[in-house]
This record gives sequence, structure tokens and C-alpha cells, in this order.
Amino acid sequence: MSPAKNSEKAMPVIEHIRELRNSLFVSLIAYVIACIVCFIFSKRIITLFTDQFNDVGSMVDKTLVVSSIAEGFVAQLKITVIAGLILSLPVHIFGIVKFVFPGLTTREQRIVMSFLIFSLILIIIGSYLAYFKIVPLAIRFLTNPYFVPKNVGFLLNYQTNMFYVLSFILWAVLALQAPLLMEILLVLNILKRKQVLYASRYIIVGIFILAAIITPPDFISQLGVAIPLMFFYFLALLIAKIFKFGEG
Repeated sequence: MSPAKNSEKAMPVIEHIRELRNSLFVSLIAYVIACIVCFIFSKRIITLFTDQFNDVGSMVDKTLVVSSIAEGFVAQLKITVIAGLILSLPVHIFGIVKFVFPGLTTREQRIVMSFLIFSLILIIIGSYLAYFKIVPLAIRFLTNPYFVPKNVGFLLNYQTNMFYVLSFILWAVLALQAPLLMEILLVLNILKRKQVLYASRYIIVGIFILAAIITPPDFISQLGVAIPLMFFYFLALLIAKIFKFGEG
């Protein structure tokens, strides 16, 4: 085979690698900028999450405490890293979508772009459910006097509990992207709708296992993650059936 032909075949691969490099670079820059912004506003972010412990029971000390000199600084860095990832998540998703665009038809590109909008909506929904609904319920449930003797009080560690709230929101947001990813795979005909329907019982069990992994050891927060995930899973299947995605 002539060098010219080899060059013609190699160029698309080189362009693809260059596109991947550019996408990773943009994602990294977006993440760094998001982390800087979150670090600047870290006090407001911290206040936002410490407010979650204001409504706990009377036997719980509402003042979070630190147990070492460096704990406040380390906690602030962890919060910055996680909050930066949540803030820059739309850029990362867009980079993934843009990377696969060259292999898609015009119709598929429009569908994927519309799903990108849904992805942003799911990020907002996931953050809202986790912060305003699931986390307060989980805190009240876990600090219930029923689980602790009357002569024993709570001394809540600052870093541990702040990290718990913020990381839970991150995992909830990421988990709600799974049905959207499944829908995209159905649109691209990588997954078949019949296969997904056949595996429904295993997927539902997997949803509850995932919810148990990413949530605290209480059924309130587990149900708070599992129920929305199942809802969006079946909604994705319904949309696939209406528009005949994943057939054949």
C-alpha cells in the first residue's frame, strides 16, 4: 500500500486523537476555573451546607466541631474539589457529546444535543432532591433519639459531615445521568429496547444496590435515590418506545 493511502487512513485517527486531547484540555480548564470560583465562594458554600444541621433534634449539638488543626483547611479543599466538579459537569458532558459527534448522523446529533439539555435539567433536579429533600430527611432520621440512649449526645465532626452532604449530592447528580446515558445508547442503536426490558428486574436490583452504595446506611436516603432513578429509567424506556429508539 502506498504512503499516500496510509496517510489518508491515518489522518482521521490523528484528528480523532487531537479532538480527544482538545476535549480533555477544555474539561480540565473548566474544572480548574470552577474550583477557583468555588474556593473564592467557599465560605458561602460551607454556610449553605452547614445550614442542613440547624433542624436536627434538640439533643444534637448544632455546632460542628473540628478535631485537628488542619481539618478546616482540608475540609475546604475537599469541598472546593467536589463543588468544582458539580459546577463544571455540564462542560464535561458536552465534551463527551462533541467527541462522538463526527460519527453521528445529523438526526442523531440533534437528538443527542436535546439530551444534553435534559442532562442539565437532571443535574438541577438531582441537586434539588439531594439538598432539599433527601439530605434533611436522612439527617433527621439518623439523629433520631430512638437510636441513641437519652444520656448520650451527638458531637458532629465538621469535615466528616460536610463531606457527607456534598459527596452525596455529587453521587445523586451522577446517578441521575444513567437513564440519560441509556437513552443515548438506545438512540444510537447500541442497546436494543427488548434487551433493556428483558433485563429490567436486574436493573431495578442494580439501582437499589447503587443507591445503597452511594447513600448513608439508612433506607430513607436509599429510597430517595432509588425511586427517582427507577422513574427516569422507565421514562427513558417510554420515550424510546414512542420514538422507536433501539428497535431492530
